[in-house]
Amino acid sequence: MSAPRFAVFVLAFTIVHCASVAPPSAHEAQPTRTPECKPVSAPAAAAPAASASPAVVATPPAAPLGNTVIIGLKNPLAVPRVETISVRLSEALKAVPALQVAKLVVQGPGGVSVLSQLVDTDADGHPDELVFQTEFQPNESKAFLMGEGTRSTPKPDQYQVYGRFARERHDDFAWENDRTAHRMYGPELETWKADPLTSSGIDVWVKRTRRLVINEWYQTDDYHHDNGAGADFYSVGPSRGCGGVGFWDGKVLHASRNFTSTRVLANGPIRLVFELGYAPWDTGAGGKVSETKRVIVDAGQHFDRFESTFKVSGKPSPLTLAIGIAKHAGAVFDTDQPSGVLRSWEPFSADNGHLGCAVVSVSAPAVGFAETTTDRLLLTTVPSLGTAVYLAGSGWDKGGTDVPDGPAWASAVSNAASALRSPIQVRLVASTRQP
Repeated sequence: MSAPRFAVFVLAFTIVHCASVAPPSAHEAQPTRTPECKPVSAPAAAAPAASASPAVVATPPAAPLGNTVIIGLKNPLAVPRVETISVRLSEALKAVPALQVAKLVVQGPGGVSVLSQLVDTDADGHPDELVFQTEFQPNESKAFLMGEGTRSTPKPDQYQVYGRFARERHDDFAWENDRTAHRMYGPELETWKADPLTSSGIDVWVKRTRRLVINEWYQTDDYHHDNGAGADFYSVGPSRGCGGVGFWDGKVLHASRNFTSTRVLANGPIRLVFELGYAPWDTGAGGKVSETKRVIVDAGQHFDRFESTFKVSGKPSPLTLAIGIAKHAGAVFDTDQPSGVLRSWEPFSADNGHLGCAVVSVSAPAVGFAETTTDRLLLTTVPSLGTAVYLAGSGWDKGGTDVPDGPAWASAVSNAASALRSPIQVRLVASTRQP
């Protein structure tokens, strides 16, 4: 039987996606660009890539799909990348109005099914985007088929992201993917008699394993020791940790207290989306501000995407947002203002290796850098719409082959910034299968 042919009849367009080492989300407005993808056809019958991302799970060829859309992709960079592709379902419906989005599945070369996830980004009970992951060689173009089929329930070992509120640990919110884990602090910790802490900084838990470990670490309550899977060696205290924010008045950093609310919108297997709410605090500029921090975590990545939406009361002066990294003994910092990057490389105590941390401004250029007794700060402005977007991530030199040393971390951070400037070009073309 010959390969199926496709009759193309709908306009193509570019869609925001999630970058390989720097994941942008569907919420970020991207500059209008003409897709560089060449006209695409159905995925050719070819063998899958030899090395698959942990979140890309292939299954035997599936049944033919109904109401199909071809997803044409191009990597504009001359470097290999692992990408999370995000397809806005509203755009897919423009191409095929009859599309039943709850039934969408994705097929790769040879009709092989690819793990995908439907994500509800606004908690209205209806999916808003479909995400899946794929690898790219330098400047590679490829195509996938999205259409109506039978979605299967992911198996537990296919989940590569997870996050939850941890009441048992005095109101932590902890999250992880297959590379690293983090947590932030809730209200009960402020008054915990044993060790009270007021901080909106971001903690880092380093991992040796690709397994999800949050639940077992809380269960054993022994995560400050490396028992083979990693540990919590990082110290936050009242600092910004690895990517916390505040407002800089030129002399003093004004930061919030602990979060007061949590909400999980999506919890894997590929993408985790959650929100933390912060009560109003003084900006040092004549007003108060509250924050809703949305965090988007993708499998296989060292960087998470933070979208901080601020509501300002009073009539403050223009605000300068500071994104921070804690200062620890022996840490070496580097800055790159044109790329909006602040990064560090620091030793852990004993024989526990080194940690790299970095923040990258996304929604506005970096306007400078500052320093407090506890933090180094990247300074940027708050967009007029009130949502500031940035990346924060970490890498451990004992966590595998990804970040073996400081130069490798510097390269990973540079690649993250490059990926932001050159996202994967995505082109949707509706199609009709012909006999």
